[in-house]
Amino acid sequence: MFVDEVDIHVEAGAGGRGCLAFRREKFVPRGGPSGGDGGLGGSVYVVASPHTNTLINFRFHPEFSAERGEHGMGSNRTGRNGEDLELAVPIGTLVYEKTGEPGAPMRLLADLAEEGQRVLVAKGGRGGMGNARFATSTNRAPRKVQPGEPGEIKDLRLELKLLADVGLVGFPNAGKSTLIARISAARPKIADYPFTTLTPNLGVVRLSDDRSFVVADVPGLIEGAHRGLGLGHQFLRHLERTKVLVHLVDVSSATGRDPVEDFDTVRRELDLFDPAFAAKPQIVAANKIDAMDDEQRAKDLEKRAKKLKLPFFRISGVSGEGLPALLEAVWKHLAAARKAA
Repeated sequence: MFVDEVDIHVEAGAGGRGCLAFRREKFVPRGGPSGGDGGLGGSVYVVASPHTNTLINFRFHPEFSAERGEHGMGSNRTGRNGEDLELAVPIGTLVYEKTGEPGAPMRLLADLAEEGQRVLVAKGGRGGMGNARFATSTNRAPRKVQPGEPGEIKDLRLELKLLADVGLVGFPNAGKSTLIARISAARPKIADYPFTTLTPNLGVVRLSDDRSFVVADVPGLIEGAHRGLGLGHQFLRHLERTKVLVHLVDVSSATGRDPVEDFDTVRRELDLFDPAFAAKPQIVAANKIDAMDDEQRAKDLEKRAKKLKLPFFRISGVSGEGLPALLEAVWKHLAAARKAA
């Protein structure tokens, strides 16, 4: 199961209590106070790990607590600090803190976009001071100690945005899963009957001269996706990190829809969800040309792409026709984007 959004509750450890003790040894008169300080409570960190790719573990285990610090002891011994708790999340996870106020926006704590990056989300409590700390020239036998401070308690939301260079977008059954399976080692579900992908898929595309990039296939979009219709809206945020968008349009007659209308609908939904999508380099790919029975459908789509000054390619995810040229065009845009960055 692919889970990309969860709410969790974290509690840092409380600090240990200071100790009330006095030194009592033979031949040591007026030994004085000897109570040690309490240990620090453990803190909670969220860490980007390459060994996990979903937030599913947090859905079934949403509450986490770090270890509390040990209490101080006699002979001026400080209590042991509580161990910190590290929560491993996929690379690309955003960590938000809930404010607790209805309708108030959440506060972004971190965008964990790099391996090993981590953020402190709940700080452990400070340990209390033992009575040895309170000894003065006028108070040589203090009986005062401090309790440990409580650790921070936070309600968080974790949201995953996949780290991909290229995003495949289009209507359901446009052939996105077939294409990503053809050009990479990804193996999404593919069948000879219509159905829509339910979760995003990632694949690594390898070209000559040790060139490679990551491509993401998100569930198909339909009209009204930006308002929550269909499934694609749940995963549109996974396209926000991509540098290039490839519009995959079915030009066969199997769907009964107009390819140009499909293309315009997807572009409109992307723009309504986030206007920043319009600024990304975009490529139009007329897919399923091996099953095309009306040449005019591809010509109309090509005319529309040229009007928008977008590169246009005819491809077949099944036979592989036209894919080398498409992938080289994608790489060209990626190289330009990386150079500009």
